[in-house]
Amino acid sequence: MNLVQSLSIKKLMLLGFAFVALPLVLALLYSANQVNQLSKQSANSIFAVAELINTNQEISSTLKKMERYASQYLVLQDNELIDNYLIQYQLLLTTNNKLQQHQDHELQTLTRQLSQAIAQIHQRITSSTQLLPDKKISDKKNQPPAMSLDELQKHFKDLININEEINARSSELINQQAEKIKSATEKISHSLLKNLFIIPISLLIAAVFIVLITKPLKALILKIQQLQQGNFQQDGDFPEKPVAGFVEIKEINDALNTMRTRLHALELQKSSFIRHISHELKTPLAAIREGTELLYDNSVGSLNDEQQEITKIIRNSTTRLQQLIEALLDFNIVLDSTSLQDKESINLLTLIEDVLSDRTLDIKRKHLTIAKHYSNITIESNAKQLTVIIDNLLSNAIKYSPEHGVINISAQLNAQQLTLAVTDHGDGIKQEQQGKVFDAFYQGTSPKGYNIKSSGLGLTIVKELLLRLNGDITLTSQTQSPSGTAMKVTLNSVAMGEK
Repeated sequence: MNLVQSLSIKKLMLLGFAFVALPLVLALLYSANQVNQLSKQSANSIFAVAELINTNQEISSTLKKMERYASQYLVLQDNELIDNYLIQYQLLLTTNNKLQQHQDHELQTLTRQLSQAIAQIHQRITSSTQLLPDKKISDKKNQPPAMSLDELQKHFKDLININEEINARSSELINQQAEKIKSATEKISHSLLKNLFIIPISLLIAAVFIVLITKPLKALILKIQQLQQGNFQQDGDFPEKPVAGFVEIKEINDALNTMRTRLHALELQKSSFIRHISHELKTPLAAIREGTELLYDNSVGSLNDEQQEITKIIRNSTTRLQQLIEALLDFNIVLDSTSLQDKESINLLTLIEDVLSDRTLDIKRKHLTIAKHYSNITIESNAKQLTVIIDNLLSNAIKYSPEHGVINISAQLNAQQLTLAVTDHGDGIKQEQQGKVFDAFYQGTSPKGYNIKSSGLGLTIVKELLLRLNGDITLTSQTQSPSGTAMKVTLNSVAMGEK
């Protein structure tokens, strides 16, 4: 295993390809060789069979012509007929010699019998012909008696019988060749079927190499996902020791560890800076807002209309500044990975009541009614970020609810999933704006009579925190009566119990 991991991924892939391809290539070459041999054997057999059939046909045709010319000669005594007979005789000898070269012993025996029988008939026929002019009379007297037509036909019938035996033996040889080809074909077919077992073996080898390559990659993916979720800390789930793997894997792991360390340091510095600057801003802001409220309420003396208008502008600006600082602190919770990892037992009823308590003045200012639809639910999650989520949803609902309106808050626990919904009865969100409300710094249409602009980060923070909590949020809104907007949050793997 250590030897394999010392290789690079490129070399391992080449090695895996070689191991997978080698048995397939060997099986392909073996099969190709067998098919090639079968092809040659089939071609040779076909040529041999064709030659055997042609030879038998030539012998049969030649015998018929010889019998015809010899019979006509005995009757007509025409020298031209005997010349034609001699041509066919020479052709028969040549054809029969071809047949005698066949390797089959029985066929060779039959062709020799045919040759002997042909020689006897030829001798009788030629001895019955008239001598040429240059022959002596004494030679003519020594000639055997002329062959009768019946005797000639009897001799040729014997030749035909021998030829039929040759044809029968040739048919047997042809059948044997066909059986050999059939047997060789079946043998190759069985061999090819056996070679199919190489495919699962190759797949098994490929699976082994896939596991060897993907196993360390999965460990790297886990590290990258932890970085994506903002987990820059060193803990048991994020070991400092290198991930076991190949050369490239080790290099990527080292780079990830270095990046994690640097990101963690930057995260701490950024979170510390935001906390300090927010605290420094809130201290003088509290004094400014308190003084502005005293002036606006005429606690230190009456103001004329112009002074009252200026005081109202200052009051609205300090309120907006306070909201921006609070949004900045909430956003810092998203950025601060150190605050997002710890889970604890949370009483949802108590948490929602705390959030409502912080928004009491806003609720009373608009004379809103909070309709509660939840029981005493206990879950396991991160209280700090869940508080931010509910507070932002409630803040939006208060902002867009009309005077004397109703805000519905419902929570339901089903198996290991918590469903939390906050619904207002405001004017609703237009269809073209619904897809943008979760974008950072997006500010939709403000409700009537609301002059303080928001930061545009509230729902972005909610979306980001839910991503960290393995949750999601959906928006349902309509502008037609009955109008309103419902924000539905789902949290997975949080169930503990419900009373």
